[in-house]
Amino acid sequence: MERRLPPWATATLSALVLVAAWWISSVTIFANVGSGDTKAIPTPLQVIREWGEVGFDFYVTHFSVTLAEAAQGYLWGNGLALVLAAAVMVVPRLEGAVMQLAVITYCIPIVAIGPLMVLIFPVPSKGEPSGTAIFMAALSVFFTTVVGSLLGLHAADKASLDLVNVYGGSKFTQLRKVRVVAALPAVLTALQIAVPAAFLGAVLGEYFGKVETGIGPAMVVAQQSLNSPRVWGLALASGAVALLLYLAVGLLTRLSTPWTRGAV
Repeated sequence: MERRLPPWATATLSALVLVAAWWISSVTIFANVGSGDTKAIPTPLQVIREWGEVGFDFYVTHFSVTLAEAAQGYLWGNGLALVLAAAVMVVPRLEGAVMQLAVITYCIPIVAIGPLMVLIFPVPSKGEPSGTAIFMAALSVFFTTVVGSLLGLHAADKASLDLVNVYGGSKFTQLRKVRVVAALPAVLTALQIAVPAAFLGAVLGEYFGKVETGIGPAMVVAQQSLNSPRVWGLALASGAVALLLYLAVGLLTRLSTPWTRGAV
């Protein structure tokens, strides 16, 4: 009988392999890559030392601003996407326009729209969220949530929809009684995917928003000073935070829709 490793063991083993490959490549292939005494790819030990040197407060200061921007953009982008998806179910003629809008937001290059947002939103005070970063976070999640929500809403059982219609229910009643329940797994999955997208959008928005505090400016300063351990430390910490938030929303999805995994 074939034995399989539990998921936690597989994840741990994969992480150890990645760290080992990173360490070996840092001291061999990329040992002489960099400017002066600065190595382009530091070892994991150097990154850990950098974490200890800058301290916990450094990361709290910068992550708190970026997370605030990502959270506001997440709420605005997903909220508008859900409202428009629901409106399509009540007024089906809106679907073409909503989908075109979603595609346009997805296709617009970030580097093109970022500078425009800098002109629209005022420069924030130190420690305050950037309007540009919030907008970029909202833009990053809009397409995914619109598409996921529409797919879920369209997947409602036809017989149930016909039953509501026979008893005189309107399209809005169908939306409340049938479509929302049917679409819940797809909507929550779209919201889960939107978590790291919103965080990434906020970081990208900070590059354009002329802000002094946040992950974006902290990485720019570290890059300009050729402090590769700090750049890597910020990047890895950002990935860890985005992953934890992604898993948290995934857990909420499983608890909210137990029927999708056979639970009662």
